[in-house]
Amino acid sequence: MTVILQREIDEGRSSAHPIRRFLRRSRAWVDQHPRLRWLYRTVVGVLGSTVAVIGLILVPLPGPGWLVVFLGIAILGTEFPTAHRIAVALKRILTTVWAWWRSRWARASAGGSTASAGS
Repeated sequence: MTVILQREIDEGRSSAHPIRRFLRRSRAWVDQHPRLRWLYRTVVGVLGSTVAVIGLILVPLPGPGWLVVFLGIAILGTEFPTAHRIAVALKRILTTVWAWWRSRWARASAGGSTASAGS
């Protein structure tokens, strides 16, 4: 499962991916029209902030609150360098925590199976 997931992530990151090509063309078109650039930045700012605030509201509730917050920060990171740096730092922290959690879970599973086998 991990190999398949990693392959799909790599395919999504590829610059040849159709969605990435579409987004590059769209961004180039916006950059050619200076009057639309401020509108684009405003829309991205409002959308990203709204998603992040909704995520913060959802944090104490059951469901994907933090995931929605990170999505909002990622949206903001497409246009604002500070938000991009925050998103990169959060991704690094989450990757480290996820690896730690998986290794801890694997150790607990391995330890639990040997303990129950001896009983």
